[in-house]
Amino acid sequence: MIDPSLLTAGTQLYLRPIWFAESPVGLDGQTARMGGGLIWFQGYEVTSRAEGTIQRHRVSVAEFDDWCAHLIAPLAERVAQLARNITAIRPPIALRDRMIRFDVPQVMGIMNMTPDSFSDGGKHLDDAQAAADAGFAMAAAGAAIIDVGGESTRPRAEKVWEGDEIARVVPVIERLAASGVPVSIDTRKAAVMEAALAAGAGLINDISALAHDPRSMEVVARAGCPVVLMHSPSAGDDPHAGGSYQDAVLDVYDALEARIAACVAAAIPQDKIVVDPGLGFGKSLADNLAIMNRLALFQGLGVPVLLGASRKRMIGALSNEAPADARLGGSLALGMRGVEQGAQILRVHDVRETVQAVHVWRGLRDAALVG
Repeated sequence: MIDPSLLTAGTQLYLRPIWFAESPVGLDGQTARMGGGLIWFQGYEVTSRAEGTIQRHRVSVAEFDDWCAHLIAPLAERVAQLARNITAIRPPIALRDRMIRFDVPQVMGIMNMTPDSFSDGGKHLDDAQAAADAGFAMAAAGAAIIDVGGESTRPRAEKVWEGDEIARVVPVIERLAASGVPVSIDTRKAAVMEAALAAGAGLINDISALAHDPRSMEVVARAGCPVVLMHSPSAGDDPHAGGSYQDAVLDVYDALEARIAACVAAAIPQDKIVVDPGLGFGKSLADNLAIMNRLALFQGLGVPVLLGASRKRMIGALSNEAPADARLGGSLALGMRGVEQGAQILRVHDVRETVQAVHVWRGLRDAALVG
């Protein structure tokens, strides 16, 4: 139990929506709506962290304002802002001529133009048209965005020269964009970002949260395009290096909050920012499970949340070391767990199956709303 009157100005506070409700009907004043979507909740888990000590307390939505009234002013302002962030409507983002809405979860299809990605490396590397055709198929299956990448980010992967990375991704992006398919570029290099944007990409997806290349923030700000800031413990060549946490969920949250602030200071509007907690990047199985179980906490950042759990190593660790191409069930389980906690984008390999799962989830939510 946290006594709000005892919390000092040096305390860090976090809010996580809890006690989810199928519908707000009949619960007037007892629920709040997450991000303008189809999820309602009846309480907050308040986490405090001060001098290495972490405490948690649960308070209902109905009692929340009264609980906050006992906080000192700076902390009351902090939790009020977090609550506003959680409930604020996530405005759509523009990828060129296409608007991506977040009132329902969206699916991003993965297109790896690499020889060594952990799941599908080498599948389309030498055939840009075959890769584009695969992208068209993902779009036809319901993917809102196709995420094209030319450098593997698996552990111990070799760094790719930017010229080779550009040569891998640009022909595919040009073909997809010319047909009106929304495309994102998965890269941490400014030169690749520039080439991809010129080829028709509309979104930057950077595993280093624009920290790897000193020019990347300038490129994104100048282009005025949306950006995904992913958490990895290192901005160096190996994004998996490091990864020592006091509390993985809170530490990742703090890092993403700092990167959002840095981007806003660099003239990148907050309404063009998406965050990704970076499952598997410098994180243990326990860290990844904690992030999945507490994913709703990241709604406090006030921006859409992207979840990249598809075929990740954690699924194999929980299922007799199933290989990457035998992790569909686990991928769907993690994806739907993310959707239930407010994830606005699922980045996946298996588009058709994920879109179907999201459609069924949407049907269940709609049915709950009408009785």
